[in-house]
Amino acid sequence: MRSEFAYHNLNQAGIDACTTVRERFSALLDEVETLLPQSRERSLVVTKLQEACKWAVSGIATRKENQVET
Repeated sequence: MRSEFAYHNLNQAGIDACTTVRERFSALLDEVETLLPQSRERSLVVTKLQEACKWAVSGIATRKENQVET
């Protein structure tokens, strides 16, 4: 199986990095929801932040140094 599609068992450094990214995206989303009224634009921002967070976490998870050695 290609590594892009495999499950990646993260070590503590990988878990910590993913947690940090998720917390920062979460804080940014809180700020966006405070500043923007409910609208199509806000919905697009939310979707794009979710997408960006997913790719950031994926980028962290696919790095060998963030994975448990097998």
